[in-house]
Amino acid sequence: MFTKKPEREMGGDPLTKMSDRPASETTPFGERSPSYAKSPGPSKLVPSIIGEDLMITGNVTSKGEIQVDGEIQGDVQCGSLLLGDKSQITGCVLAEDVVVRGRVLGSIRGLRVTLQAQSHVEGDIFHQSLAIEQGAYFEGKSRRTDDPLGTKADKPAAAADKPRTEPNAAGAAPRAAE
Repeated sequence: MFTKKPEREMGGDPLTKMSDRPASETTPFGERSPSYAKSPGPSKLVPSIIGEDLMITGNVTSKGEIQVDGEIQGDVQCGSLLLGDKSQITGCVLAEDVVVRGRVLGSIRGLRVTLQAQSHVEGDIFHQSLAIEQGAYFEGKSRRTDDPLGTKADKPAAAADKPRTEPNAAGAAPRAAE
């Protein structure tokens, strides 16, 4: 009923040998290396790298990790952001983990934000955890919040709760703004 499959011979046509394997394990050039194996989560993805000679004008979005060594003029939203020594971002940053060695001119929102010694940040930082190394330049305000990645804008409580009044078109009694 069950038969043992004969062992493959050492010689012979290599295409015949490949055809015996499932297509997911082979390429036209032979076996796939382990780096092509699918990873279970986004933390195993290879980072996207923006090189020193690259300048991007516009917003950048990724679910994974971005390493910036060049310049971005726009907002950056990703899972994890690493800014190299010569990098510059002019815009807002939104990521779970942010490590800054270069320049950021704009606000940073992250769960864990680290400003390393050579970093230069001009803008506000909204965070759960903030580490600033000696020698880092930071001009702006830092605010610890439980949800720094939230989309709602951080407003002072008094201004957000107080209803505004505006005169109506006839200039009569004020009414609450909608």
